[in-house]
Amino acid sequence: MYKIVMILLFFSSFCFAQKTEKESIKESVEKLFIGMKNADTAIIKSVFAENAILQTITKNNSVRTEKISEFLLSFSKLSKDDADERISFEPIYIDGNLASVFTPYEFYYKGKFSHCGANSFQMVKQNNVWKIQYLIDTRRTNCNK
Repeated sequence: MYKIVMILLFFSSFCFAQKTEKESIKESVEKLFIGMKNADTAIIKSVFAENAILQTITKNNSVRTEKISEFLLSFSKLSKDDADERISFEPIYIDGNLASVFTPYEFYYKGKFSHCGANSFQMVKQNNVWKIQYLIDTRRTNCNK
């Protein structure tokens, strides 16, 4: 009986050790901000799908599109800890290989508060890895700080 219990405990530990889809999605999103904070363009690039789209809603409510190469270049000019975007996760919605993630944030540049807003991510699962396919964000300074 003791052996059976030990075998069951051993195999059940594998079930609990596996990440949920939501945890995997959060990990991919958080990896972007780790790369940004470390000014590590290789990490940043690794979280995006090949044809990802980046957009920002500007102060005059127009939508500006940025190329991944431009985004990476901007971080290649920074030092570690220059860019610190602190996010929180709202509910994550998943349908198969598509996920939608909303993350309000506060952005600090060289230790000083710069702006706040929200990111909206559309994620796709490719080769068992969640990648950012589409990212649009808002940027504002009226953040109740």
